[in-house]
Amino acid sequence: MTGWLKVVGLGPGTEDWLTPEARRDLAEATDLVGYFPYVDRVPPGPQVRHASDNRVELDRARHALELAAEGRRVAVVSGGDPGVFAMAAAVFEALDDPAAPAAWHRVPLSVDPGISAMQAAAARAGAPLGHDFCAISLSDNLKPWEVVLKRLRLAAEADFVIALYNPISRARPWQLGAAFDALRDLRSADTPVILARAVGRPDEELTITTLGAVDAAQADMRTCVIIGASHTRLVPREGAQPWVYTPRSYAVRG
Repeated sequence: MTGWLKVVGLGPGTEDWLTPEARRDLAEATDLVGYFPYVDRVPPGPQVRHASDNRVELDRARHALELAAEGRRVAVVSGGDPGVFAMAAAVFEALDDPAAPAAWHRVPLSVDPGISAMQAAAARAGAPLGHDFCAISLSDNLKPWEVVLKRLRLAAEADFVIALYNPISRARPWQLGAAFDALRDLRSADTPVILARAVGRPDEELTITTLGAVDAAQADMRTCVIIGASHTRLVPREGAQPWVYTPRSYAVRG
């Protein structure tokens, strides 16, 4: 058997957002490697499942490379897009280690892109990512909080639309509020804010509010937060929350 390793993006939730490429590679895999909730999202099949807890991404990547080097066909699964704050980087980091076995470098390796959480959230809300934007993770597990704040402030000063990943957790209950406070020093209170929770799943929730009114308690770890730029606009809808979009042409407010 010739082994391979494919890092597969499952999309944010609904099976409708799983690409044909990802669906095929999951079906052909002999082994699935990933975080428990993501492995559980793959329909039952003959694959051997290697599920593990959060915060062990490098261990997971090394295990996947070992299996592939032994001749297994391994799918490392991630929610959303695997290259956005997810397992693709962990696999390449493990491969980049000077101590990585030579056999790992001979493993055929590829990445199956998926629909990211911010893309799904943006689609539900309208087109908030229609102009320049950036994505920032609020988790300080792998970088100092001071770096997170610096990036937030610089992105706000540059007038990017900002998508926030990993906004809040039991271990980090205060950081989203601190991020909002930092942004309020630089952005207007009427800046549109989108809270997109569990997009593509049965318990999906979408909230359109403003930077002045948003409360960090409205979000959880499954929420993608999108904060508009100075020229992000609302389009009213009868009987529903407004559409949110950022025009493709740029005009400084004021």
